[in-house]
Amino acid sequence: MAGENGNSLLELNELLEATGGVHVLGSGRFYFDSVQTDSRAVEKNTLFVPLIGEKQDGHAYIPQAVEKGAGAVIISFKNFEKDGSLFSEISRKNPDVYFIAVENTLTALQKAAGRYVEKFPDLIKIGITGSSGKTTTKEIAAALLRQKYTVITNKGNLNSETGLPLSVFNIRKEHQVGIFEMGMNRENEIGEISAVLKPRLGIITNIGTAHIGCLGSRENIAREKAKVFDHFYGIGTGFIPKNDDFAGFLAEQVDGHVVYYGEGCDENIKFSADLGLDGTEFYVCGKKAVLKLPGRYNYNNALAAVALAEHLGLSAEQIVKGFESLGGMFGRSEVIRGKYTVIRDCYNANPDSMEKALEFIGSVSGSFGKILVLGDMLELGKDSFHEHEKTGEEAVFCGASLIVFAGTEMKAAYEKAVKTAAEKKIDVKLEYVEGCSDAAMESIARLVKASACAGDIILVKGSRGMGLERAVSIILGETE
Repeated sequence: MAGENGNSLLELNELLEATGGVHVLGSGRFYFDSVQTDSRAVEKNTLFVPLIGEKQDGHAYIPQAVEKGAGAVIISFKNFEKDGSLFSEISRKNPDVYFIAVENTLTALQKAAGRYVEKFPDLIKIGITGSSGKTTTKEIAAALLRQKYTVITNKGNLNSETGLPLSVFNIRKEHQVGIFEMGMNRENEIGEISAVLKPRLGIITNIGTAHIGCLGSRENIAREKAKVFDHFYGIGTGFIPKNDDFAGFLAEQVDGHVVYYGEGCDENIKFSADLGLDGTEFYVCGKKAVLKLPGRYNYNNALAAVALAEHLGLSAEQIVKGFESLGGMFGRSEVIRGKYTVIRDCYNANPDSMEKALEFIGSVSGSFGKILVLGDMLELGKDSFHEHEKTGEEAVFCGASLIVFAGTEMKAAYEKAVKTAAEKKIDVKLEYVEGCSDAAMESIARLVKASACAGDIILVKGSRGMGLERAVSIILGETE
């Protein structure tokens, strides 16, 4: 496909049919071999899709996209009618660039992506969603399945209404398995992107409180996550965490086969030992495997991946080899050893993952000290104050000598921690750093280094928007 045998990802008639678009400008050969919504990433023969957000309209960047080599551009009818002379002038200077007008550019991107996926009827399509653990589960599953199949995944966490459609345009004819995580920030986002991929295998990691601010309740979250099963039509398989309290509800949403996973669900899998920071040891059909990511919550993610691998015919030897091949994942329970042992877990944070991280750090014992850096958990809506207070209360019981709360929302956690520590007579130093500026990161690092001793464990956790990896870099940069 894309670039193979000189074919366009989609032919003009396919794109028009999928999007309901109209070819308004451009002539010559229609061709594109990549898709972008960011004009800065446009290359020669890119299809550029400008999106309209609350603060800016991507149509403003069409001249730059064309200058960088875009072969085709999707535009909205409204913008075309408003600025027709501008587009005509761009087309006059660049007659080979095709302009396709549509009602809604985001919807058009999704429809076009869905049409592209249909070109690969033999692809084993897997969707992964849940309140936390999506990316970790995806990466583990990919490492396992690569022992038998040629696998494609979405990079990083490109799992949104735009990220997933952009990701599927990277599918090629050599791929046998596609593993795509699905995230959400609003109602029916999972439904929309599920309609793009139409997965026949779906994994739900858990039902927590992430995004409860926009959906209102865990019941609504479960209903939304279950849309990963929407396109099973009696022949798909849903992988459901047996120990989740919404397991029964989720199973009812599966029009197809249900596989439960979790500790005690699979007689072929035997837990052996919690290795602390070194991960979890377990056996697959009597063969030893080690998950190198710390925490029992990551072990549960691994069990989801194992259940999927077994379903797709991998042997115990292939599964064990897959775990051996699994490297660290930037910012996700990533253990960095040096003068200090830093757990860099700053790619995502919500009440569920924060609670699990604090439980884990509280369970680790030794002659070393513990320091926590906890950043804002974003997108919690009206529950934000309560959930941050809860985090502050839980944090003081982890055995840390220093806890640095950082951000805006974490002020509530800091104040609750101060109160709890005083009431329970817990000896812990508590600090609050406002905001997430570079100066704030420097303050965090300064506080940590002033208290840390060689061999100490430092947990750094917060939402991606906090950018706490900057503080980690400062800490590590002066210890190498």
